[in-house]
Amino acid sequence: MTNQNSGDPLHGITLETIVTKLQEHYGWERLGGKIRIKCFTDDPSIKSSLKFLRKTPWARAKVEDLYLITRFRK
Repeated sequence: MTNQNSGDPLHGITLETIVTKLQEHYGWERLGGKIRIKCFTDDPSIKSSLKFLRKTPWARAKVEDLYLITRFRK
């Protein structure tokens, strides 16, 4: 049984899911415009983005914040 009251809105959501949904929603060009990091602007891919974001806490925080404020269609 999982704890639904963890307080973390990203609980249970992987970084790969976050990046994939943002890329599908915005596309690489718009995503790179919203968050100016090289892995989104120069030859972007999910794999390279995950590698960078896992090593760079400030960039990961920006991506997670954008994910939280983005309204995805269900």
